[in-house]
Amino acid sequence: MYLIRTFAVLALSALSLPAADEAPNMRQNYDRQLSGVEREVVGLVEAMPADKFGFAPSTPGGAFTGVRTFGVQAKHVAFAINQISSGLLGEPIAPAKDDNGPAELTKKEDIVKYVKDAFAHAHKAVGTVTNANLAEAMPSPFNPKNTTTRAESVGMLFWHTFDHYGQMVVYLRMNGIVPPASQPAGR
Repeated sequence: MYLIRTFAVLALSALSLPAADEAPNMRQNYDRQLSGVEREVVGLVEAMPADKFGFAPSTPGGAFTGVRTFGVQAKHVAFAINQISSGLLGEPIAPAKDDNGPAELTKKEDIVKYVKDAFAHAHKAVGTVTNANLAEAMPSPFNPKNTTTRAESVGMLFWHTFDHYGQMVVYLRMNGIVPPASQPAGR
C-alpha cells in the first residue's frame, strides 16, 4: 500500500511540473513583476502627506529650479504608464501638452486614483503579451514615427517607473518620511 501511494504522489507531481523545455509564460512573469512595481509605487505615493504633494527640492542658490514636485512626479509616472499601455493595446495614444499628466489633478486622492488607474491599464496591456508576440514591432509610445517591440515596451513600464520611484523616495526622505519599502515588516 505504501508503495502504491508513493508512486501515485510521484505521478501526480510529475503531471504538475512544466516540461524541461517548456518556455516560461511571459504574460504571467510580466504581470507578477508589474504587481511588485505597483505595490512599491502606490505605497510610496500614498505615504506622502497630502500637504507635501507640492514639495520639490530646492537650494538657496536655486540649483533645483524647475524640477517636478512630488505630485507631478507621480502624475508623470502614471502618464507614461498609460502611454506605454495604450501602445501595447493598440489604442490611440492620447495627445498631451506635456508628459506630466492632467494639470487639473492637484489633490492627493485624485493623483493616487490616477496612479492606480494607470496600473490597472498596464495590467490589461501586459495581459496581451504572449511568448509568440514579444518581438512584434509596434509604434513607439513616445514617438509614433519610430518602432519598438512589445518586450521593449513592457521593459519601459519597469525601468521608467523605477527611475522616478527613486527620485520620489528621496522626496519622502527629505520630508522625514521612511518609504514603505524601507520600513521593517509588520510596521
